Amino acid sequence: MLGMGGMAGMGMGGMAGGVSKPLPDSSETVHISSIALLKMLKHGRAGVPLEVMGLMLGNFTDEYTVHVCDVFAMPQLGTGVSVEAVDEVFQTSMMEMLAQTGRSETVVGWYHSHPGFGCWLSGVDVNTAKSFEQLNERSVAVVVDPIQSVKGKVVIDAFRTISRQMIMMGKEPRQTTANITFLSKPSIQALMRGLNRAYYSMNIDYRKTEREEEMLSNLYKLQWGQGLKPQQYDSLADNNAENMGHLNRLSREYISWVQNQEGKTEEEFQVESVGKIDPKRHLSDRTGQLLADNIVQCLGTMINTVIF
Repeated sequence: MLGMGGMAGMGMGGMAGGVSKPLPDSSETVHISSIALLKMLKHGRAGVPLEVMGLMLGNFTDEYTVHVCDVFAMPQLGTGVSVEAVDEVFQTSMMEMLAQTGRSETVVGWYHSHPGFGCWLSGVDVNTAKSFEQLNERSVAVVVDPIQSVKGKVVIDAFRTISRQMIMMGKEPRQTTANITFLSKPSIQALMRGLNRAYYSMNIDYRKTEREEEMLSNLYKLQWGQGLKPQQYDSLADNNAENMGHLNRLSREYISWVQNQEGKTEEEFQVESVGKIDPKRHLSDRTGQLLADNIVQCLGTMINTVIF
């Protein structure tokens, strides 16, 4: 049987004299842990509107997998188009301190932020990535956009540079017959900035261990005592006044809504109400929330008075 490389060679004209010629497959996947992703986003948000950078810790699991388990920030800032050079002294001291804590992972690449303008590598970023790849040819450059990232969708991408020798020889940086078919569609801005010419994109996957799942499930978990914590009386009074104003407006809209319903069939009224706010539902939600806030405030105040 022919291997994957032999089949690819047949498909891409790799047969020379009837002998299958294996092709190198560099279609790697970068697995980023949840704690590393959170730290990258938090670091990027803290540096807005400037660029920030840091190093990624992990290991190369096999020839096709790069595992990123943690990151740490570097004391560098940048402008809208570039980031400062890597502080080698800080990097060395940080790795020594991590080794003292029992962390055996190595540096598998670096990350930096592009706040608001997408994921791509500038000329300075490409030179920085090449300097990392001189230390390890499998080094990865990750770009994250903390501005465009929203809940449930993180704007992030991983890159690796294309050597000039490979371009001169006319070789692909990635085997085109690889089974990686789920790469995100590149943006026009990234293509204009040298994607697939000076660097290429890599697939990113996310992994969570059992401890990380437990940590994330308890991250925003509310305790029962927080439900009895009273609010500031001034803010509660302002909220009550604001909610009463909304209830007054919703009551008038509900009266008008009922009057418009008279003399019409149910189907005609449903067609007419498409795209409009349902005042009855909003009135019920506002009333329930107003009662709940005030009941919890009174109950929490009485408990605090008795106990303390």
